[in-house]
Amino acid sequence: MAELTKQELAEIIEELEGKRARATELITVYIPAGQNLYTVIDQLEAEKSTAKNIKSTSTRKNVGNALDKITRGLKEYKKTPENGLAVFCGNVSRVEGQEDLQFWEVKPSVPLNTRMYRCDKEFILDPLKEMLEVAEVFGLLVMDRKEATIGLLKGKRIEPLQKMTSGIPSKVRAGGQSSQRFHRITEGLTKKFYKRIADEVKNLFFNMKKLKGIIIGGPIPTKDEFLEGDYLMTQLREKVIGKVDVGDSSESGLRELVVKSQDLLANHERTLEKKEIEKFLQNLGENPEKTLLGEKEVRKALGVGAVDTLFLSEKIGKSKIKELEELAENIGSEVKIISTEITEGEQFKNMGGIGAILRFVI
Repeated sequence: MAELTKQELAEIIEELEGKRARATELITVYIPAGQNLYTVIDQLEAEKSTAKNIKSTSTRKNVGNALDKITRGLKEYKKTPENGLAVFCGNVSRVEGQEDLQFWEVKPSVPLNTRMYRCDKEFILDPLKEMLEVAEVFGLLVMDRKEATIGLLKGKRIEPLQKMTSGIPSKVRAGGQSSQRFHRITEGLTKKFYKRIADEVKNLFFNMKKLKGIIIGGPIPTKDEFLEGDYLMTQLREKVIGKVDVGDSSESGLRELVVKSQDLLANHERTLEKKEIEKFLQNLGENPEKTLLGEKEVRKALGVGAVDTLFLSEKIGKSKIKELEELAENIGSEVKIISTEITEGEQFKNMGGIGAILRFVI
């Protein structure tokens, strides 16, 4: 069984969430990466003896059958898969007295760190759900002397977290000492504002385990003053991967910051996906004979093995995505699932959401 993609994992989690038992007879087994498979099999064999003490005849029977099916399945492996293995089995019949024993295996694409055996009325899915979460996030800060907005880039989504204002007056009456005094006051207020920003960045980001880096945007003097003034604690200053000239310090500035940080985010999911769909759209304009748009045309190309890369919008529906993915897999095509959280992805969805770059002209 091949490792699951995120899309496939999301689908199997949704399926398993819908399964319920009348008694505690649904079995969940998590085998972490590196775990001796035969140790787990021995544990499950021991659980069979324990299951014989279950008072309910039907529950005892269903648990025993599920354990038998799991151990038979595990014995087909010579060793634990590289990233571990999750197994789910049990009687999911909604009709009392009837048996519908079903079995699922999940080979994750990232290492599984959880070891678990659990018998319950539902399957335990939290370790799988954690795998769907974004593996890394980037802290975003756009600022000037008047305001600052702090946010996160999570996958392809920009999430505003905090907006702050300095309260520094924007106008000054010209002349003499009053002008100099005003300058001293505003400089003092600016430093206090920078300190407040740094404190808020610390509160939001210091204990964030998945924080990959921080990007700071703003006018040339402001962001430089902030970084060079030692307002940020050392651990967070070391997380700053770049500073970018941005003119807007509002939520719109966060979007501008991400757009202007493409080089910094070269390996980030949002940028990679943007480049993929840009490649498709460019091919559509420059090389139309080897680029298709539309379900009918793409299905025909899949049927004759002509598709090199299949592009699917996440909005075309899970069943259709799964069907087309299987057709692509059968001919060794690469599949790109395009979200609508980027502008180009929304454009692709509005164009039908199904496209392909071909290996040869048909």
